[in-house]
Amino acid sequence: MTSAALLTDRYELTMVEAALQSGAADRRCVFEVFARSLPNRRRYGVVAGLGRFLETFSEFVFDDAALSFLSANQVVDARTIDYLSSYRFTGSIDAYAEGEAYFPGSPVLVIEGNFAEAVVLETIVLSILNHDTAVASAAARMTCAAGDRPCIEMGSRRTHEQAAVASARAAYVGGFAATSNLHAGRLWQIPTTGTAAHAFTLLHDDESSAFRAQVDALGPDTTLLVDTYDVKAGIKHAVEAAGTRLGAVRLDSGDLLTQAREARDLLDSLGATATRIVVTSDLDEFAIAALASAPVDGYGVGTSLVTGSGHPTAGFVYKLVARQDATGEMRPVAKRSAGKAGRGGRKAASRRHDTAGVAVAEVLRPGRMTARDDERPLHVPVVRDGAVIDPGSLAEARERCRRSMAELPPEAMKLSPGEPAIQTSYED
Repeated sequence: MTSAALLTDRYELTMVEAALQSGAADRRCVFEVFARSLPNRRRYGVVAGLGRFLETFSEFVFDDAALSFLSANQVVDARTIDYLSSYRFTGSIDAYAEGEAYFPGSPVLVIEGNFAEAVVLETIVLSILNHDTAVASAAARMTCAAGDRPCIEMGSRRTHEQAAVASARAAYVGGFAATSNLHAGRLWQIPTTGTAAHAFTLLHDDESSAFRAQVDALGPDTTLLVDTYDVKAGIKHAVEAAGTRLGAVRLDSGDLLTQAREARDLLDSLGATATRIVVTSDLDEFAIAALASAPVDGYGVGTSLVTGSGHPTAGFVYKLVARQDATGEMRPVAKRSAGKAGRGGRKAASRRHDTAGVAVAEVLRPGRMTARDDERPLHVPVVRDGAVIDPGSLAEARERCRRSMAELPPEAMKLSPGEPAIQTSYED
């Protein structure tokens, strides 16, 4: 695909066609992206995907191939195709910086431009932010449960190949230390890791020869997978092959709590006191928390992470909140649907803190009002006059997530369902 513009839903373009006919296409509008609630009554979420969106935004043009497809399939009329042929977003976008915590109602993206320019961005915005935020939010919960022990993203085989790359990035924002995905490592310099699967052990005549082959190739600091046959025998074979300088053993099945304790005792008795224990096997934040007392040195997480730990979307919506009227004034607008009623008008967001620096409220005010002295403004400019402003590096987003988590009240770290860690308030 040479153009990102067809990464969209048909109705975005049919709305443009109808708006061009009605004369409303050039009306100034403000759209906001927000979630009405957090999945499964979680206590916070983590914004991710902004960097990926801005990369895609720069490629969001309707090239000849895209226009030919729209014409051949009669998606929109000739006038709309002519309009799209020179499409460029010329407005502005403000956003919660990537890695920032968010809560219900948080306007994580504010898009201002004319209707036709802004509405066609809806699908790509939601596609990227809903996926990446779901993964980053799950990753943050998992790294919180893991404490100082590192987590490794290894979910590439459990999702779409492109989603796997995006998931590795989002997991890194959420605090994961490394990924198994090499493409993510190449694109974003995320540390990569991985050694061998059970197939490598089964390939050889016996476990000992498999371990010796791996150590010969990768050195004694490698990680040996010791549960293909019998864990205790596997650990003994691993130490025989690598010596007491063996880097790590990996446990991938069974009762991980019991096995980790038995593995630690056995490794110590064999003199491999510095050998680490890494556990895998369908982990999520709850399983990680249950292993807090185990002598585990790291976690590898796959399926649960790349699927948002049961919630593969953040639930963000993209809603028109203000539009220009016939006199040129901006007027607030909002849905009044049952259960989906919105609050109109552009909103500025800040986070209020107590004297100890702990976050106590998410504060939304109309327009672009400045924050109080005890508040931290949350919106940063990312697009001005259609041009992308550098959103910062992935490393900065990762550090921002760490700081944002650190300022939340202690109850935010509970894994049980509950109310948002801080409440969102609307102030005039």
